[in-house]
Amino acid sequence: MIRHSMRMVSIVLTLTSYRLDELLDGVPMFKLARLARFLPLGRGKVGTLSRGERLRLALQELGPIYVKFGQILSTRRDLLPPDIADELAGLQDAVAPFPSDQARAIIEAQLKKPVAELFAEFEDRPLASASIAQVHGAVLNTGEAVVVKVVRPGIEAQIERDLTLLKSLGALVRRYHPEGDRIRPDDIVKEFGRVVHEELDMQSEAANASLIRRNFEDSTELYIPAIHWPLTASRVLVMERVSGVPVRDIPELKRRGVDLEKLARRGVRLFYTQVFRDNLFHADMHPGNILVDASDPDEPTLIALDFGIVGSLTPNDLYYIGENFLAIFNRDYRRVAELHVAAGWVPPDTRIDELEAATRTVCEPAFTRPLEDVSFAETVISLFQVARRFKLTLQPQLIMLQKTLLNIEGMGRDLYPKLNIWEVAKPELEGIYRERYGLPRTAERITRQLPSLLARSPEVPNLLFEALKLASTGKLRTRIDSEDLEKLGDQVGRHNRRLPGAILGAGFLITGAVLAGYEISPLLSGYSAPGLLSLVIGLIVGWKSLRN
Repeated sequence: MIRHSMRMVSIVLTLTSYRLDELLDGVPMFKLARLARFLPLGRGKVGTLSRGERLRLALQELGPIYVKFGQILSTRRDLLPPDIADELAGLQDAVAPFPSDQARAIIEAQLKKPVAELFAEFEDRPLASASIAQVHGAVLNTGEAVVVKVVRPGIEAQIERDLTLLKSLGALVRRYHPEGDRIRPDDIVKEFGRVVHEELDMQSEAANASLIRRNFEDSTELYIPAIHWPLTASRVLVMERVSGVPVRDIPELKRRGVDLEKLARRGVRLFYTQVFRDNLFHADMHPGNILVDASDPDEPTLIALDFGIVGSLTPNDLYYIGENFLAIFNRDYRRVAELHVAAGWVPPDTRIDELEAATRTVCEPAFTRPLEDVSFAETVISLFQVARRFKLTLQPQLIMLQKTLLNIEGMGRDLYPKLNIWEVAKPELEGIYRERYGLPRTAERITRQLPSLLARSPEVPNLLFEALKLASTGKLRTRIDSEDLEKLGDQVGRHNRRLPGAILGAGFLITGAVLAGYEISPLLSGYSAPGLLSLVIGLIVGWKSLRN
């Protein structure tokens, strides 16, 4: 306890010595800590630095875990001022390496064999060293070049200790800071803990890499190094060693004659493919994690590294975020507002017209400039920031999506400044949505679920009988919240008018799904034509009944 208290005092003094008390105004302990301003701490130039620079330097001084925390914090552009988020995004997660004999000991403990037996060669000097792990080069007994990623010794205890301190600090800020409820520092610390714990598990990272590799197995646009599973454990990961030009080394890419416009467009398309086709995306795609295979300058391939942080969305969020993107592309601001309510991101009683006006205020100015000068990522982030006035709630996965979109767009613009993100993204997303939510895929999903529905259908009469029996004896109870009663009366009339058409439409849909899944002649593109026709009729009837 004393140790934790001393470390907390050290953190407070460090932050205050960088004049960061202005960011934490209102927290009592920081008012006392301001006395540190008058101590000769050797930081005379602090007063000339921006607040973002001061925060970045303070986190670097506090240590590698706080650097990692700053990186995660930089993704919360829905909460942080842009100047602070931009500065924190520049934090470099590079720290002094730990001794190679410790790395060897961890490898041998995890893989149950001596390093000399596992590898034909092992490089004691690490290729890279970060706060969570460091990477060594090696050669397998088969002659294949690999990299070995080893988690830092004792890092788990250090993380738990620092997380405890950060939680305490976050609770203080939330309690005393004037905007504590809006900033939600304790939630940010919780999110940080989740991300760091995921990065500690090398088997989880290997599984992420393996699945994304399988998704792009036949792709010429993205390459994912292969995982060597027999040599991978919870604290050790061995993967194929790849070479390429760092994507940030634009002079070298130009020297090799790489088609930078094509490379930039591919990067944007790959983002939309990972998110909306596969629902699994690399969520840490900063330039340090991307190489370029420039062996064919006219057809450059992106190589992704480091899969400790990946993201996926719930089916609900995946659908609605894509629909939001398409509505923004089409300047359909009312649709954006309706989608926010339908997705449950804002309260159901939100006034659509007010949210539509706020959306228009954010998005419309973007269309007055050349689209190659407009940041779609910043437009989306600004939209979410404005929607916070309407009590917008965002899940961590959506925050990761914002961060990745910003990284990809920034990389694309660095490669090719005239890149029109809107021109690349819109047709890509439209094509993916036609494929993912079109009639053939919908019929396929219904057909796939039909055996399960049919298997459970014999239970339906008994369930109905029991429900009716309970109702007839007055023992069937339902609970309706009082706030819903007023809405219920208005909806009953509409539902009664819709019910016959909805039942008829559902009947056509089920019949069509059954027929479409079997080769009942005549056939159309491999599907039963009567089945497809029944599906279309069902959709039309159902749509009309719901619309009335």
